[in-house]
Amino acid sequence: MKSKIINHHYTECGLPNVWIKCRCVKDNAGKDTIIIPNIGLLHKAIARDIILSDGALSGDEIKYLRSMMGLTPAEFGKLIHREAATVARWEHGGAAPDGAMDTLIRMLATAKLKLKADPAEISGKYAPAAARKAAIRIKIKMTGHRQYQLAA
Repeated sequence: MKSKIINHHYTECGLPNVWIKCRCVKDNAGKDTIIIPNIGLLHKAIARDIILSDGALSGDEIKYLRSMMGLTPAEFGKLIHREAATVARWEHGGAAPDGAMDTLIRMLATAKLKLKADPAEISGKYAPAAARKAAIRIKIKMTGHRQYQLAA
């Protein structure tokens, strides 16, 4: 089966700015099929990039982190002492959390997803009125076991 490496705009994760370098093969019907090994690991790599990126979390990023933690808006709101309606406003862009809440969300996601990150580094990521503009670019590193890493 012949394959090629492509840059795929990975909107399937719910974020508009994720690109992954992955393998594409032709299926039996001759259609292009993208191969994404260990999608859970990929989603954790995306979450880690969101947590460690400079700027304010966007509504899409908050929703992504919440869903990665397996929480409903109500459960998430209870955990961070906010109403589900407040969480929904953040996720839909009607409002944004302040710096302390932004940092709390990042740290909570780091702990719940069992990611490695320095709390001091996380606390310095929020910047008021700054949202990340750069795309998240991830590539599959083919070694003895597959790994995901940020693309250069």
